[in-house]
Amino acid sequence: MRRALAIGPACALALLVTDAAAQAKDLSPRERLAREIYKELIEIDTTHATGSTTRAAEAMATRLRAAGVPEPDVQVLGPERKGNLVARLRAGGSPQEKPLLLLAHLDVVEAKRSDWSLDPFLLTEQDGFFYGRGTIDDKAMAAIYVALAIELAREKKPLQRDLLLVLTADEEGGGQDGAKWLVAEHRELVDAGLVINEGGHGAMRGGKHLYTALQAAEKASMNFELVARDKGGHSSRPGPGNPIFRLAAALARVEKLLFPVALNEVARAYFERLARVERGDTANAMAAIARNPKDAQAAARLSAYPAYNAMLRTTCTATQISGGHAPNALPQEARALVNCRALPDHAQADVQAALVAAVADPQVEVVAVRKRETAGPVRVDAKFLATVTRVSESLWPDVPVIPIMGTGATDSTYFRLAGIPAYGVSGLFDDIDDYRAHGKDERLGVAQFYDGLEFLRRLVRELAEKP
Repeated sequence: MRRALAIGPACALALLVTDAAAQAKDLSPRERLAREIYKELIEIDTTHATGSTTRAAEAMATRLRAAGVPEPDVQVLGPERKGNLVARLRAGGSPQEKPLLLLAHLDVVEAKRSDWSLDPFLLTEQDGFFYGRGTIDDKAMAAIYVALAIELAREKKPLQRDLLLVLTADEEGGGQDGAKWLVAEHRELVDAGLVINEGGHGAMRGGKHLYTALQAAEKASMNFELVARDKGGHSSRPGPGNPIFRLAAALARVEKLLFPVALNEVARAYFERLARVERGDTANAMAAIARNPKDAQAAARLSAYPAYNAMLRTTCTATQISGGHAPNALPQEARALVNCRALPDHAQADVQAALVAAVADPQVEVVAVRKRETAGPVRVDAKFLATVTRVSESLWPDVPVIPIMGTGATDSTYFRLAGIPAYGVSGLFDDIDDYRAHGKDERLGVAQFYDGLEFLRRLVRELAEKP
């Protein structure tokens, strides 16, 4: 029988450190290197608003140069705080194919220490998970790529194509100083035959692997501002025009806005294939919606799951709010930001019109703030799909590979718009019902991190090394 011991914070920290050190002893050299890089990246503040991706990019550049990548082939480019890393491992001779580009982003969304159970800018290994801002989005993939590039550089094995490692800034802000800028201003450095990026996390439920995702399309991010105004005055004399109340009522109506189901080719295939993996009524609903997107009963069942609802339709949700200027004054203005994730062919003007109709108040203005560019679905190359499937089955024999439409937005868009095939696939699995990217206590399973390392190692070697 175990006895509970009362220990102080210092002792608890010491036990955590000792436990992590003991776990690290069991790692292979490859795993230890990836974990070390992961820790370094998590603990560099690269938040979009105030952090520095340049620091992270320079740190990774130092590692690559130390591994033997020539100085001219490792560059950090971009504005002072938003540097991008572009590194090239050369095939030598006449490469048989255009480069393979490994793409990940270094910037992360903000995280307040007061919101988290743990320090978001320390990599904490606890209860079988790695915690920290960026553990999922997207520093796991960045760390794995750097570790693999170092391994290949040290081995000096012949490649059949150049290997590009591109770690970007500003993905969370729309790519203006990151992928979009690199493709527009430095196309010669990032021109590739194939891009492997984030956006294709595998899905788990209850510890069971459901599917390996291959992202071949993604939704567009659109921001709209809802603004209510009034003349204001003393709070002791309230009237009917309070902008905060008016805005609150408008947001309550927006919350109920439900766009119609509209399945593109990728989303239809997703539900059709996932129906063979899911069970019971959910599986039946998936098969039904794939056959008939107008099946209201199937749509209602799937809409109860946020991950599936996001695949069915355009969605809009409030993300920020502000209003008022003094505690004893009637507000003169109240504002809310509504972020919409639109299907690739859903026009911004139509989304805005739907919001105006939902708000149903001419005194609440709906202003389009920003639309992130998007590209249509990329046709999945049969040879590439076969390679991904072969590698996935070597690790998870009974887990299918399923093409998906990303419900977020990634840097893949800018490569697709430039005519460069880009796919999201990572071998990193996460709980489909507890996805914490951008949220409190972001985390990734420890075993899933090392599984992703092995998956990407095998995939990259199949695609880049000479047979």
